[in-house]
Amino acid sequence: MKSAFGLSENGAAALSYVLGPVTGIAMLIMERENKYVRFHALQSTLWFLMLWIMRWIVDVVSMLPIIGGIIGFIISPLVFFGVLIAFASKILLILKAYKGETFKIPIIGDVVLAQVNKG
Repeated sequence: MKSAFGLSENGAAALSYVLGPVTGIAMLIMERENKYVRFHALQSTLWFLMLWIMRWIVDVVSMLPIIGGIIGFIISPLVFFGVLIAFASKILLILKAYKGETFKIPIIGDVVLAQVNKG
């Protein structure tokens, strides 16, 4: 089955993860019919937006005078771990989507699946 982009649905679904929420939102806007592509596009959007927001919060907290440096030092290993999770999840999700698997991220995937099936 082809997507609105003329790509295979697996290719379009995988592409929705490449630039995180940017390509996820683009796919959601452009793809109106294919539920498989919409699932991956919405999951990409929510997952990577959540990771970006969490990173933004950490950055803001670490800029606070005095306590920010202490908190930044304490949570820096968590930031490193978060970057690894983001990178590994991007690779995993691209591969799973390209193989035609509806891989659900815990909690987010169930919400996304319900939303895609509703419409």
